[in-house]
Amino acid sequence: MHALTDLTVGSLFWLPPLLVAPFIGSFLGVLIQRLPEHRPVGLARSQCDQCGHTVAARDLIPLLSFVLLRGRCRYCHQPIGWLAPGVELAALAVAGWAGVATLPSDIWAACLLGWALLALAWIDIRTMLLPDILTLPLLLAGLALAARLGPDEFLNHAMAAVLGFSVLFGIARGYRWLRGRDGMGRGDAKLFAALGAWIGLYDLATVLLVASCLGLLGALIATLAGRRVTATTAIPFGPFLAFAGWLVWLYA
Repeated sequence: MHALTDLTVGSLFWLPPLLVAPFIGSFLGVLIQRLPEHRPVGLARSQCDQCGHTVAARDLIPLLSFVLLRGRCRYCHQPIGWLAPGVELAALAVAGWAGVATLPSDIWAACLLGWALLALAWIDIRTMLLPDILTLPLLLAGLALAARLGPDEFLNHAMAAVLGFSVLFGIARGYRWLRGRDGMGRGDAKLFAALGAWIGLYDLATVLLVASCLGLLGALIATLAGRRVTATTAIPFGPFLAFAGWLVWLYA
């Protein structure tokens, strides 16, 4: 009986992250909207972007409220937009993927990494920014997890963080020296440093290789879709770094 109970509990390790994921996604949606605009995140009440009316708690239930309101504000009946439900669904997908790909002991760490990378990638797509307020805590969290594995692992991951920043920062400086304009921001270097803190030295090059291949694939798809892509076209690299780091952390 005890063995059966333990097996049942162990097989449902993925359920708590899955239940909280839409609420995490709702908070990430607020971060994605407000951080680039330097608006308060924790204390300010949610308001309709169209009429400015304060949104009631009953209209803030992730996914459900959007469905019940048919995607419109209760007060002005203007479309709410797909950002909030989109991020909530993406956060749910991250939790589901983590549940499939990780061990029970790793699922919360996987979700933490995935949710943070989701927010950073989404912000970079919208604004070409990678806020320090997200990348630096992510770096510290990776080092804290590595420290739990012992001094050698902490040193390995700390060196990876330093190397990750140095490589992309050096590439950015070299590009500016050669071309006279910026081709990569420091935010990308800081994100790569954070990924180094999570992944370690041995797989750091794999992250950069996968991210570069994804970037080239993205540019090819944009070209095939009819968008003109040239050497001066601004393409955010953060989403490709984030997705590559997520894949490597899960599977490498």
